[in-house]
Amino acid sequence: MSHASDALDEAVAGFREIFERLEAEAGVRDQSRKHPYEFVRELVDAGFGRLRVPVEQGGFGVDLPTLFRLLAEAGKADSNVPQILRGHFTAVEILRHADDPETGDFWLREIARGAVFGNAQSEAAGTSPDFGITTRVHEVDGQRVVSGTKFYSTGSLFADHIRVAVADDDGNRWFAVVPARHPGVTHAEDWDGIGQRLTGSGTTVFDAVPVERNGELGRFKENLRSLPSFVQIVHLANLAGIARSLVDETVAVVKSRARTSLHARSEQATQDSEVLGVVGRLYAHRLTVDSLLGTVAEGLDAADRDGSEEAYAANYIDVSAAQITLIEAVLDAATIAFNAGGSTAVRESVHLDRHWRNARTLASHNPVVYKPGVVGDFVVNGVTPTSSYDRDRRSQEGQQQ
Repeated sequence: MSHASDALDEAVAGFREIFERLEAEAGVRDQSRKHPYEFVRELVDAGFGRLRVPVEQGGFGVDLPTLFRLLAEAGKADSNVPQILRGHFTAVEILRHADDPETGDFWLREIARGAVFGNAQSEAAGTSPDFGITTRVHEVDGQRVVSGTKFYSTGSLFADHIRVAVADDDGNRWFAVVPARHPGVTHAEDWDGIGQRLTGSGTTVFDAVPVERNGELGRFKENLRSLPSFVQIVHLANLAGIARSLVDETVAVVKSRARTSLHARSEQATQDSEVLGVVGRLYAHRLTVDSLLGTVAEGLDAADRDGSEEAYAANYIDVSAAQITLIEAVLDAATIAFNAGGSTAVRESVHLDRHWRNARTLASHNPVVYKPGVVGDFVVNGVTPTSSYDRDRRSQEGQQQ
């Protein structure tokens, strides 16, 4: 076994010890709205943030299936954590394909040393037409600075650096890296979603925040066709973690029950066929979800090796199809879990409700409602799905005409 493998095995053992502690009070944190700052920092210090950083730059260089398996384990412990770090791992993928190798190398080495990236890309609806960007780069005393407001900025509360989608005076759109704790950065605690409450997904305001050295990452580009699938599979891994947690927590509820219902066929919940059937369905959903996650993760890894636009498009279709079935399975599991616990399961102290709320919130990111049509159009008509790159390219071409 290589030294690199030994180091990864040791790190994974450390991650799992942190996951165990993270999971122990996940429900209490959700109820009290206590952000998992210390756990995220512990994970990063243990090397979780450098999983995809190449070995030669100080990381573990794991493949995509390994990354997504570990994100699913993190999601089982607390589904806020994979979403907090989604922007971080997205930044790593972008840096692995940086236009300027020197820039990519600089930031990947910083990440290997423990730096955390947050994301500030989306703006509130109505601020600009055609998914435009109102956040601007301008100059103050010869220094390029960023000013503007981002509506969703998941993970930025936990970050050292923020990757911000910006536009310059010429209408060019690109990503800038700014310091997360600069005085000109204001993080608002205004995320009011029903789930994923502890992800730091509120508004961030930038007031003349300087672009960091090596902080011009360039535009979304054709050689990063993996990104649309990648960002969605992070959510699918997170949902897989929720499915696993539902099995474990429902089993714990069943084992804790002192009695069953008037119409139950057994006085013990652990012997009641109806209750056992609920747990069996939860396990079946978990197996479905895990299998789909593995399939699309392996598929994206294969598309990366192939490198063709056709391979990435086919994988995106598979990811979209998996999203449909996987979300239905997890939401169904999060609903029927209550049938195994009777009135006990609806108590706030049991915290089962958070799983449905979190899964429903994740299902609304890159909304699943559109995915059956995307898949059907490809299968029937051969229409390749539109990516963020395509949308950005069309917008740029329209501005230049």
